[in-house]
Amino acid sequence: MTEQSPQLLDLLAPDVRDRLAAAVARVEEDPAAVVRLFASAGRKVGRGPTDPDDALGVVHPLVEDVARGELLAAHARAAGDRAAVVETLRDLYDHGDGDERRAVLRALPRLDVGDAAVDLLRDALRTNDVRLVAAAMGPYATAHLDDAAWRHGVLKCLFVGVPLTAVDGLKARRDDELVRMLRAFREERTAAGRDFPADGQALLDAADAPAS
Repeated sequence: MTEQSPQLLDLLAPDVRDRLAAAVARVEEDPAAVVRLFASAGRKVGRGPTDPDDALGVVHPLVEDVARGELLAAHARAAGDRAAVVETLRDLYDHGDGDERRAVLRALPRLDVGDAAVDLLRDALRTNDVRLVAAAMGPYATAHLDDAAWRHGVLKCLFVGVPLTAVDGLKARRDDELVRMLRAFREERTAAGRDFPADGQALLDAADAPAS
């Protein structure tokens, strides 16, 4: 197990942690085993929300996300080579279903891959899959997406219905250009007779509030 996720691991039942520990040990012995174990993690380790108020795992990881993140971290330790880790991530993402792709995206902040996986974020943000859009706007995006791509990611969240609580670093990275884009988006929605998301309005209200 890794030091990066003790709080997430504490959310898992003891029997789930035991099954996960066995899978992690297998990957540490044979890094190539991650491909098979990653795909079967939901069935062998468990599925379901870690937060009962987020049943779909949009903001908080699912049990299978935690398991798959641990497997990828174990693979990174065992492989010991950034290029090999990135190749595995691309393979798992390209050939995975939506849940597996989400798990890859969620794991990125804990893997030492630099900006080599930014294209996976860009791919996810081109979809309308809330699982992928939400996962793409985590800490890895905060660290590695350029300002223009990050701003468009925020708008994509509002467009597909991802709550802005899923966006990492929103307060720190909010800038005048994002506020301008949000106002333009609000005008478009209003002109079309559609509601503007409440958390988008809250973000605009915070931007308009006088500095304390």
